Amino acid sequence: MPTRTKFVFLMHPYEHKRVKANTGRLTHLCLRDSELHLGIGFDDHEAVQALINDPHNLPVLLYPGLGARDLSRGELHATELAGRRLVVFLLDATWRLVRPMFRTSLSLQRLPRIMFSNATPSRYVIKRQPEAGCLSTLEATHELLVALDRSGLDHYAQPEQLLGLFQRMQEFQLRCAAGNPRGRDRRHGPRVALEGPALAADAAPKRRRIFPAVLAS
Repeated sequence: MPTRTKFVFLMHPYEHKRVKANTGRLTHLCLRDSELHLGIGFDDHEAVQALINDPHNLPVLLYPGLGARDLSRGELHATELAGRRLVVFLLDATWRLVRPMFRTSLSLQRLPRIMFSNATPSRYVIKRQPEAGCLSTLEATHELLVALDRSGLDHYAQPEQLLGLFQRMQEFQLRCAAGNPRGRDRRHGPRVALEGPALAADAAPKRRRIFPAVLAS
């Protein structure tokens, strides 16, 4: 899929080695102008630093929270690119590992942060997201492309392509689980993996939020 925006997926080694339903790699394979790099800290990563320091690029980090510019509200304008290519860095890891990746790389912390809002709830059926607003890497890329398209910063001609692949990936995983006795619970059928620990309704308010409340707007 061609895009005006360059997407750079920074994948934690755990995600690469242990997580089979890896939507970051799938998204990378779908986007023509994208890169995928493994690591935890990226201050000394040659390819990442070359992209950040290239004067022809406008590098930004998809990292919701206070101070992030909401593309869904038009808070990044095409005039700000001034002929530069928009380069979006995405941290691809389980939720408990995203913060350590961010804190390890000062060069990523210095990047302008972007976000989107009012996204469709996660379509994941084989993983449970730890809280509202959490999406898989593929879903986050889709929502970001929707916001970029509406802002005139990119052209997202086939939004059904990424989501269709996401659905087929999950259907395949469910078929594998149904056919694998070790992946089944004798009483409840196929197991589904959790993106984080399952929480009782009364326990959720006591848990530290992954994203600040600004995402709920």
